[in-house]
Amino acid sequence: MSFPSPPLDGELCRLRQNRLREYLAEKNLEGAIFFNRHYVYSLSGYWHEQPLTPAAILVERDGDTTIFTHDESADAPAADRNVTYVPNHLFTLKPNLSGCLAEVLNPLLKNIKTVGTAEQTPSALISGPDCLDISEDYQYLRRRKDADEVAAFEFTIQCAERAYATAREAIKPGVTEVEVMAAMQESATLEAGEFLSGWGQDFQCGGPGGFARHGQKIEAGELYVLDVGVGVRGYRSDLCRTFSVDNNPTEAQQEAHAHIIEVMTMGEAMLRPGQSCKEMYDQVNDRLDGWNGYQFFHHAGHGVGLDAHEVPRINPAWDDTFEVGDLVAFEPGLYGPELRGGIRLENNYLITEEGHRQLSHFPLALT
Repeated sequence: MSFPSPPLDGELCRLRQNRLREYLAEKNLEGAIFFNRHYVYSLSGYWHEQPLTPAAILVERDGDTTIFTHDESADAPAADRNVTYVPNHLFTLKPNLSGCLAEVLNPLLKNIKTVGTAEQTPSALISGPDCLDISEDYQYLRRRKDADEVAAFEFTIQCAERAYATAREAIKPGVTEVEVMAAMQESATLEAGEFLSGWGQDFQCGGPGGFARHGQKIEAGELYVLDVGVGVRGYRSDLCRTFSVDNNPTEAQQEAHAHIIEVMTMGEAMLRPGQSCKEMYDQVNDRLDGWNGYQFFHHAGHGVGLDAHEVPRINPAWDDTFEVGDLVAFEPGLYGPELRGGIRLENNYLITEEGHRQLSHFPLALT
């Protein structure tokens, strides 16, 4: 039985707005404009469910919070006003929908000199203020998830775990990758009770990952790495499981799986405030890459929330440190021909003052 995604708390949305305003003051910016509907939801509590049309939010440093939609009855518990635009003629969409939105946005910007913008914001259509890209800064600013965001995120995990329960039943020799993907997506959608805001990403069998291939049948002896991000109202979990197609893993596959479980246990002990993410990556990589001749060639994890990959990053290219409130995906893996693909396991965690709380609990077994 599905349950609706828990709504965001209007007071906590206002708290997130105030954090943003403090940042704007530090950077001498007079406002921030986001067209990303995930960010609109996080800051205002309004979910713009129609993916074909844009929504936006303007947070003025010393003024109001305004959302822009074509929905005159938009439910936005943490917005001061809703400015609407017309996206169609007789339900035929206009050719430049962002431009339609910008037409009602720009009059509110006449007295604003500088604004922060982020990815997906069409700054070329914004008339008046200078635009500064704050995409990376905004990830750091919102990395600490509030209680309502954690609840929303846990709901997406619930949807993902139902999808994995379906996958475990659907996987058998001769089934196509597209059939497995479609069955999982159906289950996740039914659990969410609404159109998913995010779905993907790895559905190829016998390899590290990739999109499902048309007509490609899965084979006995292969390992099926499924790495799935389920998004509901902007928040998106990221879980990976690996299954033996014929429920009969080889000795080599079982040994590699057991080793990854050991590395997961080691890594979980490092999920705590103040821990260097680069140091964690180095220790995970030392235990995995080259073990029994297998490879480990990707990051060891990353932050999750409103984007597929967020701060902090368990990756040697960055020097992040875990902080209280981080939502983290940790994903060790091993790959090689003898494994008939590879094994990757991924759970999601909340960094707490005491260390961490594991949020995902679907079994890690190969069968």
